[in-house]
Amino acid sequence: MVADVRDGIATLTLDNASRRNTLSVATMQEITAALREVGGSQEVGAVVVRAEGPAFSAGHDLGEMLDRTVEDERYVFAVCTEMMQTVQEIPQPVIAAVQGPALAAGCQLVATCDLAVAAETAVFGTPGVKIGLFCSTPMVAVSRAIGRKRALQMLLTGQVIDAATAADWGLINEVVAPGRVDERAAELAAQVAAASPLTLKIGKQAFYRQIDLPQDQAYAEMSEVMATNAMTCDAQEGMSAFLEKRPAVWRGE
Repeated sequence: MVADVRDGIATLTLDNASRRNTLSVATMQEITAALREVGGSQEVGAVVVRAEGPAFSAGHDLGEMLDRTVEDERYVFAVCTEMMQTVQEIPQPVIAAVQGPALAAGCQLVATCDLAVAAETAVFGTPGVKIGLFCSTPMVAVSRAIGRKRALQMLLTGQVIDAATAADWGLINEVVAPGRVDERAAELAAQVAAASPLTLKIGKQAFYRQIDLPQDQAYAEMSEVMATNAMTCDAQEGMSAFLEKRPAVWRGE
């Protein structure tokens, strides 16, 4: 995995193309560490997760899961869960740039990211059922992104869906020509990073906090979030700038 920061955008690149960018324990730990480092930076406004080679990610490294103890297996999925949760815990929005197949834990990673752009040629799937290992942890992210019936269709059949279907179902945001995935992800990242970093942090954390709450509780908690958000310097500056028809100057406080 390679990390690069330019112009306020952090790019994390899966670069083990010969192994179809499998998510080995070491790779997942590298991603988690990079995300945490980025999450603590005031200079980074958005993150792009991309991959080299024909595949985005084929999922877990199955070689790490053969002839192991149950404690070893638990460790693999604990590391994976930590990585996925870190994607949503850091304040910056994380955008998946999917140029090829995203399968099993690779599909989980796409579903976990806040936004996702995919090439027309990309496909998505949770094929574990075909090899006797049901995609139970990918199911957590995928079912929350696309709902029960569609998730179960993917999980029970193991069949892949194309990018157009993934967009229709809500697994990704949009489909672009194969050569435009990185460009479009960078455009989205720049649009996101133009906002107040404090406001992005407040909004992203609030989104994941309210999404599974009962509606009345969600409204109660989010009303409080908006009230306290409105008192921040950046919100006051943003509202003043809008009324005065001038660009806002963010202070991150």
